[in-house]
Amino acid sequence: MDNEVLKALRERRSIRRYKPEQIKDEELQAVLEAGTWAPTGMGRQDPWIVAVQRPELVARIDAMNGEILGSPHPFYGAPTIVLVFGSAPSVWANSVPDGSLVLGNMMLAAHAVGLGSCWINREREMFETPDGKALMAELGLPEGLVGIGALALGYPASFPPSVKPRKADYFRIIR
Repeated sequence: MDNEVLKALRERRSIRRYKPEQIKDEELQAVLEAGTWAPTGMGRQDPWIVAVQRPELVARIDAMNGEILGSPHPFYGAPTIVLVFGSAPSVWANSVPDGSLVLGNMMLAAHAVGLGSCWINREREMFETPDGKALMAELGLPEGLVGIGALALGYPASFPPSVKPRKADYFRIIR
C-alpha cells in the first residue's frame, strides 16, 4: 500500500545543516498550522507553539540549549526555531504526548513543503532555569508551562547520505 502520506513518512529525515536564508512566511504558516491539527488528549489543545526568527533571539536560544548540551549550536544554524510548550504534567498528564504529536506533525509538514527540520531536546531543562523562565515571559507565555521540544527549521544545505534500515522485529501482529 502506498500514498503521499506514507511516502512522506518514509522520506522525511532529520536535517543537521541549513542554508542561512530565512524560510518563506507561507511555508512557516503551513508548518505551524499542521501542528495545530495534531491530536490532543480530550481535544484540549494544550500545547503552545512559538516560532522564533529574530536572529539575536535564535542565537540566544541556541546558546541556552547548547549550554545544557555542553556543545555549541545544537540548532545546526537553522534560521527558524519552533518551540513547543505545554502544561506541567502534574496539571495535564497528556502534556508531553500532546506536544510530541504537534512536533511530529510539524516535521512532516516541513518535509511536505520542502523544508528541513530536526527535533531538538533539552527544552524542559532549558525553560526550568531562571533565564528560561525569563525568556518564556518575554515570549508572552503564561506561567506554569514546561518546554516539551523544539524544531530546527530551514532550507536543507545537505541531506543524510543514507537511511538506516528498519530493524526486522520493529513491530509484531498478534492475532
